[in-house]
Amino acid sequence: MPSNFTLTLSCEDRPGIVAAVTTELAACGANIAESNQFWDRQSNRLFMRIAFTAPEKISRDDVERSLKPVTDRFDMKTKLVDSDRKPKIIIMVSKFDHAMLHLLYQIRVGWLNAEVAAIVSNHEDSAATAKLEGIPYYHWKVTKENKAEQEERLIELVRDTGADLMILARYMQVLSDNLSTRLFGKVINIHHSFLPSFKGAKPYHQAFDRGVKLIGATSHYVTPDLDEGPIIEQETERVTHAMTADDFVATGRDIESRVLARAVKMHLECRVMLNGHKTIVFS
Repeated sequence: MPSNFTLTLSCEDRPGIVAAVTTELAACGANIAESNQFWDRQSNRLFMRIAFTAPEKISRDDVERSLKPVTDRFDMKTKLVDSDRKPKIIIMVSKFDHAMLHLLYQIRVGWLNAEVAAIVSNHEDSAATAKLEGIPYYHWKVTKENKAEQEERLIELVRDTGADLMILARYMQVLSDNLSTRLFGKVINIHHSFLPSFKGAKPYHQAFDRGVKLIGATSHYVTPDLDEGPIIEQETERVTHAMTADDFVATGRDIESRVLARAVKMHLECRVMLNGHKTIVFS
């Protein structure tokens, strides 16, 4: 059986980049299944994603060696992923478990290709769900006094499980600047608001008080700046004056679940590339 890989790259744009990369892939016997590229005119950088198959005898190291002259020549930042390997994720949740349950369902039916290495929570509410799914569950209560210690335990868990991504599925604890920096690009959050509006606590109630006509949810990478990380996916839904704040919350639950699942899927399929404070998302 052929091997499947995904290559993402970025570099200063100039003629010959696409031709050079595809020529080397062809020399490896690779067959390109999907190719996307974007030229950011402001920074003059090219962003590219190529999904391809290669003969079984061709390893990831073989492909990287073949591409090295090209990556050196164009000073590329590259990432080559074995697409046949199932990524490992850690889901973090507090009391509201709707986004987590949606992720677990999408994994069960095969829409999300991932293995849940662990569920971590500062409450015990989701322990029964984890047991039913056969997933290790870690109940780590977080206080002001033990926050640093618990975050070190989290780093160890990421290391021990080999997790590729950590997902804050309505985990209602703010990660420290230290942890956010160390895991930058590997932590996705779902915020129950259409950012940049209504940051922080109780955004639906903030929206209700302002009488908005649209509410939404935003999935973004976590950074030290609260709710300011690069945005991956968003969605909105219309609301009316006749709805209560609780109606806003109920409507938002469905949006949050969908938006987070799509963001996770795009990240795991290497469709998201960081571009400063923004993202390039290839559909």
